[in-house]
Amino acid sequence: MSNVHVLFSTVESKQEAEEIAARVVAEHLAACVNILPGVSSFYRWKGETHQSQEILLILKTSTDRLQELVDRVKELHPYEVPEVISIPVGDGYQPYLSWVLAETEV
Repeated sequence: MSNVHVLFSTVESKQEAEEIAARVVAEHLAACVNILPGVSSFYRWKGETHQSQEILLILKTSTDRLQELVDRVKELHPYEVPEVISIPVGDGYQPYLSWVLAETEV
């Protein structure tokens, strides 16, 4: 196990994505955030099925900063119930993983 996590979240606009990304990187809560436009999302919300175009954020952080990052994304996020899902990174290119840890050091 690497002590690095990848967190996923979706937003409605490029502006929202860039604002969240800029804030969490500046605050050293995430080492890097990738922004992927053009995500088609199908979901049920309040008893109805919806389809929308969203932007996916992929955020990389350390295990030590994970909860702070989750809390900050929820705070900055415009949705009532935002998608905030994290997955531990089991293995990867060690220099990259070390960089993530260094950039998110407490």
